[in-house]
Amino acid sequence: MVNKSLGQHWLKNRMILDEIAELAGDGPLCLEIGPGLGTLTSSLLRRFEKVIAVEYDADLARKLPGSFPGKNLEVANEDFLKYNLESLPQPYVVAGNIPYYITSPIIEHILATDNMPGRVVLLMQKEVAERIVDERESLLSLRVKNRADAVLGPIVVAEEFTPPPKVDSQVLILKPHAPMVPDEVFKVIEVGFIAPRKKVTRNLSTLMSRDKIKEIFEKLNLNIDARPGDLHLDDWHKIYLSMQEK
Repeated sequence: MVNKSLGQHWLKNRMILDEIAELAGDGPLCLEIGPGLGTLTSSLLRRFEKVIAVEYDADLARKLPGSFPGKNLEVANEDFLKYNLESLPQPYVVAGNIPYYITSPIIEHILATDNMPGRVVLLMQKEVAERIVDERESLLSLRVKNRADAVLGPIVVAEEFTPPPKVDSQVLILKPHAPMVPDEVFKVIEVGFIAPRKKVTRNLSTLMSRDKIKEIFEKLNLNIDARPGDLHLDDWHKIYLSMQEK
């Protein structure tokens, strides 16, 4: 039975599942998020020596090992957002068909660890995947780009799921790397995005006078009328460094 409260939609097309697993690659270990009925798990087990599947639903977690007798599958019945990624041996990959409503927290949890996976392959809401790679930035896209290269994978239409969601899905592939800017920069970025439709200079005036913020923008040749989404990671880093000088 599908637990609608957990945002579960099962993908059963074997060709698509195999394609997602292929994008994840192969190797000694894959950490799977939300295996559910084990449809993607099956494809991952053919490519990885071991799969650790983190499943929040206790009933699904209890039943999953029985579907793969003799396979090197470990099931952790817990909330992925509380799963200790630091405990995993290197190298490892993360893959999963993730619930729409906690997409951002899942990605942020993965990219916050010091024990970075070599690759992350996630099936998510198409609109969110597109927003992450878009030139127009969001707080999530900046967090992702700070710690990973992101590229879009195949689109999966809603009709391929049971029950079908209201929107299409898309695979997002992340290749983690060292942070491009210090975490402290995001304290400024978060303030800058308090009101995404307003000018950045107005949002940042809670940290410093608007006149001083405008001086910084002029010095950096940034548009005084810029909205948060207009600025890229390097712009925010320069703003942060300039603010430290004041």
